[in-house]
Amino acid sequence: MAGGNSTINCSYAALKQCSSKITCDANMVFSFGKSMGDMIWRVNALLLISAILAGVIVGIGIYGQRYRHHPFTRFIFLGATTLFLPVVSTVVSTGAGRDSDYIVRRRDDMQKGDTIWLTGKCEPVVHSFLVVIWASLVQIIMVNTSAVVAVDDREGGSIGPPFELLVQGVWTCYLGINYIILSHNGRRIQTFGITIAALEVVPFALTCAKMVLKYYAFEKAWQSFALGRNPHLVSRYMKQQSLQETSSHHGEPVVAEDAPPRLLVMGEEKRHVEKQPLGYMLKDDSWTTLHKNGLVTIDRVWRLGDMLPTSELLKPRKDLCLSFALFKLLRCRFAGYKVRNNSGSKGTFSFWSSLLKDGKHDRVFLVILDELYFLHDYYYSSLPISYSKYWLPIVDIFISLLSMAYCCALITIAPLWWGPYMFVPSLPQLVCHVFCIREQLASDTMHEEYGSWYFDLVPVILLSVLVMLAEVRDIASYICSNWTKVALICHLVNNHASLQHSLVKKKWIGLLLRCRCKLMKHWDEKIGQCNMLEIRPRTALPVLLRRLLRLPDQKKKVKVQEAVKACIMEVLRSSRHGRLSNGTACLRRQGQVGERLLWACNNKSTSCTMLTWHIATSILEIRYPHLHDQEQGSSSSPIPNTNYKVAATHLSRYCAYLVTWCPELLPDDKAWSSSQYEDVKKDVERVLAGFNTAGNSLMSEAKCQHLIQVLSANAKHEVLKEGARLGKQLLDLMVEGENAAWKLLAEFWSEMILYVAPSDNLKGHSEAIARGSELITLLWVLLFHAGIISRPGEDDGVPATSTGVV
Repeated sequence: MAGGNSTINCSYAALKQCSSKITCDANMVFSFGKSMGDMIWRVNALLLISAILAGVIVGIGIYGQRYRHHPFTRFIFLGATTLFLPVVSTVVSTGAGRDSDYIVRRRDDMQKGDTIWLTGKCEPVVHSFLVVIWASLVQIIMVNTSAVVAVDDREGGSIGPPFELLVQGVWTCYLGINYIILSHNGRRIQTFGITIAALEVVPFALTCAKMVLKYYAFEKAWQSFALGRNPHLVSRYMKQQSLQETSSHHGEPVVAEDAPPRLLVMGEEKRHVEKQPLGYMLKDDSWTTLHKNGLVTIDRVWRLGDMLPTSELLKPRKDLCLSFALFKLLRCRFAGYKVRNNSGSKGTFSFWSSLLKDGKHDRVFLVILDELYFLHDYYYSSLPISYSKYWLPIVDIFISLLSMAYCCALITIAPLWWGPYMFVPSLPQLVCHVFCIREQLASDTMHEEYGSWYFDLVPVILLSVLVMLAEVRDIASYICSNWTKVALICHLVNNHASLQHSLVKKKWIGLLLRCRCKLMKHWDEKIGQCNMLEIRPRTALPVLLRRLLRLPDQKKKVKVQEAVKACIMEVLRSSRHGRLSNGTACLRRQGQVGERLLWACNNKSTSCTMLTWHIATSILEIRYPHLHDQEQGSSSSPIPNTNYKVAATHLSRYCAYLVTWCPELLPDDKAWSSSQYEDVKKDVERVLAGFNTAGNSLMSEAKCQHLIQVLSANAKHEVLKEGARLGKQLLDLMVEGENAAWKLLAEFWSEMILYVAPSDNLKGHSEAIARGSELITLLWVLLFHAGIISRPGEDDGVPATSTGVV
């Protein structure tokens, strides 16, 4: 009836029938699916970026320590750590833990005059949970690899535990808890709620435990006279020793000439330290009391004798304690304290003379190398602060074991939970329930799946394995560390009587002292090499890029040969009263032959002198390549004749490498040295354009003479002209005897590298140590302990203030 009231059927069957007639338009469904697909791919792209950032953080933190202090590496590391957390937060927040409503479009039906809405309710499967887990694992590694340094105020700024890591850990934990709370009504979370909560909270607890331990260790180390305050105490102690040596003490036993000095090794914390007007000093430092109260000095270690578990461990372990004592003296220099008395006393000088005897160059180099290892660990790692208390390494190892147990549990639980889906690539990251609404009636629900859970699962598994490897590395660093070995030896010195009858303790201590780990080495014992006459085609893309970016020449590295070490030590032993020479001493010893070459050492610039002799040496290397890179010799002499060329050519190329890559470690101004090298290099390239210097097997004398003529006639730079002139003179010297000429060059380059080694550039050498150290830094430390801290004519004073190393 028109105008009458219509009858409304509100029964369930009627509503069901009406709803079944509502269908979603195919275009609407396609549009929604495309939108969600694009979103999940953006999320996965961010997930991939975050994985790359995590790889950069982990890789640089664990395996790239020697490159962490390079400006470019620092920039990459800082950028990765800064972007990591925002990217992870964005990934986690995508549908994190609750049903998310999406309305794709509205469709107006013009004929019927109604509106159809397409709505989707989406929820993640395990996406947010797994992302939070692997973000927490990355932060555990970041805590492990962060450097915490406690130093004297004059050494530079101490570095405390990074507080930002704790903030990041709190935020990541919040993301995980938020995921649990918002997903609490889900059936999956009800079943595994406790386990999921534990898996997300445990890594945060481990991160907090590691941070608290580092904070405690840092505070104790900073206040310790054995660690943070050690340089001031050691400098005062050395002055006391100097006063005792210059005065007469009745009843003091006679010390042999080659006896080691009474350098401090360990035990300062167990002695009473009093504060005086000039600083802290040890109380009652007479010779008799040095053997009590736990103070260990080098002379006590030397008298240990057969007290060690096995006699074959005595010699290298004594040298390790010597390295540790010298490391404390080197810290004094970095802090700006004067410690010249360690090398100026007669006893110390005799001791160093005994170490520098023939055939002991390997031992001396190893002592200095271990000393630099101690210094690198102290300034650029968190390992030393853990020795402020004897129980801290044990607790740290225990936390590392807990981290490994957690990762094992995570890897084990994953297959148990999702074992049936492990090889099902269709398990999605996001599940959406899609339906259409028209006039308050909803259509049947469609289930749409997006993404693959492998994007979330694979990074978690891989990172769990990486965390376990990192924790194993940390445990090994404690067990095989030289710090642990020195502590054990000092324990033996103070308790050798009680250990005589304990075979089990001796066995375990012997195993720990034998333990070695290649990961603990910071220097690969290689030196850089550059050759200015090794001209190659300049049209290659890498070469063009290097020129565009104004980078130094490409370098290669070679292992430091025994011939190089032996020749340097022989020159150091032969130098009178420790006076260094820029090569003139070895030339004068050759009589008239050497006198004719003195003109090449009279350049006011050390860098130009080095480049001149490098060009000349390269010419000889081109003319006589048949001894190229021979590493072994059959002669029983300290330096076999066949190895003089190895020493000369390697040191020549290393000095060229220093001019182009490390000019700050040379006596000349850094900018001056770099500009001289660039000018000479460009002149060499111009003169030798198209000239093949490589040859086949042996360059003929005529071709070598032609090379010298080309260099002499066409060169514009004075250094290149002088290098060609010197090369011609050396070729004439070769006629008289090839071995004699190479011996002369080996001695010259050994004198030159020793001449340029002394320096007050503490910052430059500290940066070299951070990169993994350089041969010139090792020689710089050796000369410092031998009492040579400057070149002839320079001020011998050690700077009273530090440039800062941290």
